[in-house]
Amino acid sequence: MLKLKNQFIMAPIKLGYSDGKGNIRPKHIDFYTQRSYDLGAITLEPLYMDVGLRELPTQLGIDSDEKIPAYQDLINKIHPSNTKVIAHINHPGRMANPNIPGNYFWSSTDKACPNGGATPVRMDKQMMSEVIQMHINSAVRAEKAGFDIVEIQFGHGYLMAQFLSPETNDREDEYGGSFENRMRYPLELFKAVKAKLNIPIIARISGDEMIPNGFHLPEMLTFAKELEKEGVAALHVTAGSACSTPPWFFQHMFIPKGKTWEFASKIKEVINVPIIFVGRINSPKDIDSLKEKYDAHYMALGRALVADPDFVGKYLNQKTGQIRPCLACSEGCLGGVKQGKGLGCVVNPLVNTGYKKPEMATVFKNFAVIGAGLAGMQAAITLKERGYKVNLYEKDQPGGQFNLAFLPPKKESLKEIVDYYKQELKTQGVNLILEEANAEILNSNNYDGVIMATGAVPAIPPIKGLKEYYWTEFLNDDQLPKNEKVLVVGGGLIGLEVASKLIEGNNEIIVVEMLEEIARGMEMIEKAMTLKRLQENKVKIYLKHQVVNIDNDKVLLKFDDGELMLDGIRKIIMTTGMKSFLPFKDELSASVYTIGDAKQVGKAQEAIREAYELALNL
Repeated sequence: MLKLKNQFIMAPIKLGYSDGKGNIRPKHIDFYTQRSYDLGAITLEPLYMDVGLRELPTQLGIDSDEKIPAYQDLINKIHPSNTKVIAHINHPGRMANPNIPGNYFWSSTDKACPNGGATPVRMDKQMMSEVIQMHINSAVRAEKAGFDIVEIQFGHGYLMAQFLSPETNDREDEYGGSFENRMRYPLELFKAVKAKLNIPIIARISGDEMIPNGFHLPEMLTFAKELEKEGVAALHVTAGSACSTPPWFFQHMFIPKGKTWEFASKIKEVINVPIIFVGRINSPKDIDSLKEKYDAHYMALGRALVADPDFVGKYLNQKTGQIRPCLACSEGCLGGVKQGKGLGCVVNPLVNTGYKKPEMATVFKNFAVIGAGLAGMQAAITLKERGYKVNLYEKDQPGGQFNLAFLPPKKESLKEIVDYYKQELKTQGVNLILEEANAEILNSNNYDGVIMATGAVPAIPPIKGLKEYYWTEFLNDDQLPKNEKVLVVGGGLIGLEVASKLIEGNNEIIVVEMLEEIARGMEMIEKAMTLKRLQENKVKIYLKHQVVNIDNDKVLLKFDDGELMLDGIRKIIMTTGMKSFLPFKDELSASVYTIGDAKQVGKAQEAIREAYELALNL
């Protein structure tokens, strides 16, 4: 039995903070201890069992006894809050990272992942025995280090799932063919590890691989019953495969919330082992729903605890304050890890930055912030938390251009951060002045400093004949064209989001991009799914083409080898980039600071981080 102080567990999320040798660093200790106080248990990121099986160069390892003391130190810092610590061990099989020198690739098959990856070696019985021993060694090492529970990965397209899945198990021996045969090796491994441990084992499984030829819920019901017979302490039920269905693996905003909960509830009906529900549990409403609808035993929260370490404490009324929402965008967490920077967060500027919570200033000052976009609101809130007087000027409405970010299809969750900031402005008592600021107003108030968070405006290239054009107006449903031929000039993030939205109006859409890369700046899962949507809806995309002349409804494109004339264009939308907007900066008498897009056009994560850093240090 797990015997946790409450039903909340932190799910295993890759941090990418290690030193390249699999060692714990101070960043790990800060991250995990900050999040541990209110939880029943906290799961560390997936621990590699052999240096040749890494998914990240900077992944934590549990491959040698030399690492035990550092884990003991971390666990000893978490245990005083009566929070248990879980070691999640996983053999990636063919999903080991092919870009890491020295990695090797074993699997049930010799087929590579269709989404990329090395060609694996089909495992023989000697290899299978070595992998079982590797799990035993790592699990025993975890117990010696003081971990309370071991979790073994049987899902998400990793090695054990490669044996379970008919998509990847094409063997003709006793470990292939029928599902009874396909689950034989995973069960042998589980039994062998359990025989050597004195602490509970959780099995993490995908309730469904979410691919036509993968395994599905009926097979997982059978597998769950077998794991129950073998003494599994709990089943942690998720969905998808890192290889074939990454949006399900990462529980991205583009997939429907709650499907994993349905899988977990169905498994819960057929066994008497505790079930851990997981998958975009990022609001109190989700928790209440899981309790009321499914009588959930345990709930695993992942990125919600990245966005707000105190999420559970606030839900339990043990801590005060509004919950900072996770947007399920994968931009800062997945994006940062993929880029080698380590896990970050779009909405939480304290993640992977070394910044601390604001402290009260010793000298009273009076600041003006111009522009209530994300950067401006964050700066104003942090300054107010430090005890300064703050006037926040906004000519339109709080949110700035981020009010457009949640209008494209399936991006509704992004609105939550705007709503969060609006409420924080009220809670902190920031004086929001809904009028357009100018130098005269600001100079007459004798501010100690003025923070320019005035954002950016569209950068429109000089195109012969360009008279009437639009920008992002069509993201609003009430202005969406219908049944028209529309040209989108610019194939970056904004251009493709506009094109995706235009599909809803049954429009004929053409995207023109002068560079050879499409969807620059778009997070990788969103990019893949948006491009798929555009392709399915026959959106034409011209790369390395440039608009050179417009004559009424005719648009002339140039490319390396010639020209192309487009006829019948009814509307032209320009999404050719943005440029910083800094009005009246040089007319101000106070000290001037610039943040966000007003400083350099970038992403929300950079804007929020810059704003927080500046306000922390003024």
